[in-house]
Amino acid sequence: MNTSGVANNVYDELRSGQKLARLVNVISPGKISQKAIDGAKMTFKQMELINKFTDVCKSLGVPDHECFATVDLYEQQNMNQVITCLAALMRKFGLGPKEATKNEREFTEEQMKAGQTVIGLQMGTNRGASQAGMSFGKARHIVD
Repeated sequence: MNTSGVANNVYDELRSGQKLARLVNVISPGKISQKAIDGAKMTFKQMELINKFTDVCKSLGVPDHECFATVDLYEQQNMNQVITCLAALMRKFGLGPKEATKNEREFTEEQMKAGQTVIGLQMGTNRGASQAGMSFGKARHIVD
C-alpha cells in the first residue's frame, strides 16, 4: 500500500474496493466472500464490492449520514465522505476520537416556566454598556 501522503493515493488504493472488503473481513470475518474480493476485476464488480462495504458499515452501526455513495469513491467525487466513513467505522471499534454519548436532561414544569423569563444572550442583554453614572467635564451651571 502506498502511504506517501498524496491525496490521489487514497483513491488509487481504495478504488477497486478490494482493500475495503479485506478491512471489513478483518473487523467482522466472513461478511464479504473471498471469491467476491478476488473476482473484482471489472468495473461493475468493483462498484458492487464498494457497495457491499457500505452495507456492512451500516450493519455495524455507522450512521447513514457518515457513509458514502459508491460513486463518491469510484469516480472520485467526494473523497472527504469516504474518509469520514472510514473514521466512523474505526470509531465503532475504539480507534480514533471517542463518539459522544447522549446527554438527555429532564426539567420540571417550574424550571421550564422560570426559563421563559430569562433573556437569552443571543437576543442581547439588559446589562452592560449604558450611560448610567457617566459624567463628562464640569457641570453646567445656569444662573438667572
